[in-house]
Amino acid sequence: MSPLFIALIIAIYFAGLVLISYLTTRKVDSLSFFNGNRKSPWYIVAIGMIGTSISGVTFISVPGWVMTSQFSYLQMVLGYLLGYFVIANVLLPLYYRLNLTSIYTYLQQRFGFWSYKTGASFFLLSKLLGASVRLFLVSMVLQTLVFDPLGVPFWATVAGTIGLIYIYTFKGGIKTIIWTDLAQTVAMISGMVLALFLIKDAMSFSFSEMVSTVANSKLSRVWFFDDPNSELYFWKQFLGGAFTTIVMTGLDQDMMQKNLSCRSLKDAKKNMYTYGFMFLPINLLFLSLGALLGIFAMTHGVAIPDKTDTLFPMLATGGYFHASLGIVFIIGIIAAAYSSADSALAALTTSFTLDILESNRHSAERMKRTRSIVHLCMSVAVIVVILLFKMLNNDAVVKAVFVIAGYTYGPLLGLYAFGLFTKYPVRDRIVPYIAVAAPVICYILSANSTVWFNGYKFGFELLIINGAIVFVGLLVTSIGLTKRG
Repeated sequence: MSPLFIALIIAIYFAGLVLISYLTTRKVDSLSFFNGNRKSPWYIVAIGMIGTSISGVTFISVPGWVMTSQFSYLQMVLGYLLGYFVIANVLLPLYYRLNLTSIYTYLQQRFGFWSYKTGASFFLLSKLLGASVRLFLVSMVLQTLVFDPLGVPFWATVAGTIGLIYIYTFKGGIKTIIWTDLAQTVAMISGMVLALFLIKDAMSFSFSEMVSTVANSKLSRVWFFDDPNSELYFWKQFLGGAFTTIVMTGLDQDMMQKNLSCRSLKDAKKNMYTYGFMFLPINLLFLSLGALLGIFAMTHGVAIPDKTDTLFPMLATGGYFHASLGIVFIIGIIAAAYSSADSALAALTTSFTLDILESNRHSAERMKRTRSIVHLCMSVAVIVVILLFKMLNNDAVVKAVFVIAGYTYGPLLGLYAFGLFTKYPVRDRIVPYIAVAAPVICYILSANSTVWFNGYKFGFELLIINGAIVFVGLLVTSIGLTKRG
């Protein structure tokens, strides 16, 4: 598979996104970037959100997880469904009732200035780090497969990629992203289905044989109720999935910005339910692909790599299958990576413009100029962070940054839970200290859990503990303040 041919596919792919951007931004005003004038069709938003949720890292990693954790991820996906129900019936009604553009404005109305800035800052830090790490890992794969053989340096690959994303998002923002995400989700899911059938044919399976082979494999075990200390234990995965969804979708400006672009609360709820239920079969496809790849490797004497998340790219591009699988893999990974990257960039711009600079207090023309500058600065910031990861060139550092990005959602969970389920005010100036202390305490607990708690390993439930620490901290420090009526 020629690197030049793959580069041509990437160029055509981005040309299609730029065309969509042109068609969706011919009639835009200063607010279109932030909320799409609240005219987005809910079913288009629902499909596009799938692509945003499934990053390029997920596209690569989930099939590889099957080798170490079987289909246990489905336990977490079931928890996602509970989380989507909570978002649709608790958070979305709140956001629509308050007519929010940035969801963190709620914290200012409920608690005060410092709580508002704390929530927005934690989102900005988490999204910048998370989006940059995801793009870094995917860019490294593309660099190895495509751009190194063409003599293109890594910095040019990254700058060119972010530059293209900037080009098709800087004018229309969320209005454009709704439609580009639709195209990229369709490309990603089509690629996944094609990959399954290409592998099926290479293994000389009929469709029914493929299904039965996966179902009867030891790799397809779903339920884990036997060991509460294990990270795979059902209730850890299920509850972790529910709370992860609440914070990483319901308390995330990136995801909620799309929901808030729908025409009404009723449409936003339909979008959330549809998106949530689509997530289950799509992840089942990813896991089934992983099982097939594992079965192929074991039956053909192919050594499973120590880093199992490299299994899919290794087999897809390593000459084990027809070259068309490599093309499908490249298109799928690009679609998955950049559908999450473009919406992350728009969300970073929205939050910094409205929450940090509060540019909505100025004239529409001044706000537009500010937003354009911020969008460019955020694009440069993502490039700089990715290049820093490359300079460090240390897997442990990258993974640590990923973990840190995850920890920063805990304070948001605690803040919103306290605001929604109590009527107490807070000592606003103390909130930033509580929000910083909670992730630090959680990290210490996680690092020492096996020693302190008799072999217990924290999993996704650490997010709940993170939020609970913030909640208790707010409650304790609010003692003596007047309760809100």
